[in-house]
Amino acid sequence: MKKVGTHLVVDAWQAPGELLNDPERIRRALIDAIAAGEATLIDLCVHQFSPHGVTATATLAESHIAIHTWPEYGYFAADLFFCGQGQPKEAMKLLQTALQAKKMEMREIDRGFPASAIPTEQLLENSVYEDVA
Repeated sequence: MKKVGTHLVVDAWQAPGELLNDPERIRRALIDAIAAGEATLIDLCVHQFSPHGVTATATLAESHIAIHTWPEYGYFAADLFFCGQGQPKEAMKLLQTALQAKKMEMREIDRGFPASAIPTEQLLENSVYEDVA
């Protein structure tokens, strides 16, 4: 397998509802998690639902972090996909600590494709990505 990234899929619970319903707290936790994960922020979107709940997505140079909260259950779901460099597990540790989740389950998925899926000459031509921004 040609690994191109690591994807963490997380369920966390027993977190204080007031933290999970605070969009600014979620924003700060994501910014701190991005720093802990040694990632590069491109864009951040945080949305407060009514009567409760927050969804936030961080677009990263390395891919993304997304979090969705259910304050009424003390629960949040997150996924962190990092390709190339970065430390997604460190980012997740920071999120768990910042949002005070007492329990967490994390699944780690190696993302990629079989080396035989793309002809060798195409792999060589497309092995360098440029930032066009």
